[in-house]
Amino acid sequence: MHAFEGRPSDGPRPDPEPVGRDHVELRAGLGIVGDRFFNHPAHHNAAVTVIAAESLDPWPVDPLVARRNIVVRGFDVDALARGTVFSLDTGARPVRFEVHRPASPCAWMDVVVAPGALKALRGKGGKRCVPLDDGVLRVGPAVLVLG
Repeated sequence: MHAFEGRPSDGPRPDPEPVGRDHVELRAGLGIVGDRFFNHPAHHNAAVTVIAAESLDPWPVDPLVARRNIVVRGFDVDALARGTVFSLDTGARPVRFEVHRPASPCAWMDVVVAPGALKALRGKGGKRCVPLDDGVLRVGPAVLVLG
């Protein structure tokens, strides 16, 4: 859930606040169980968004405000080409993802991050991906493998 509906100039709704999770369940080809884009036909190749935490480092904000599903640190997500496959393993077993397109920032970034964030995040908004495996990812250290 998110409070970023309507026009950014009107500001976010007072509730609900973006909700963090200690883990997410993924389904191959469908996305994150419980997410608004889970099994949504228009988002089959874009159901999961991944962003590098470094993209948000210029601002002291909670990564939840970026409206991305997965935040990683120490990996240049935006350098990934379409069709690239990578895996994340947080301890259960690896979950593979296929990169499809950039996750362009929206006008809400100027409201919830800082004025000018929309422009600053162009090309650094992460990537939209599709999970290739069922699995669970947990918050905390992870192993990321390309290929």
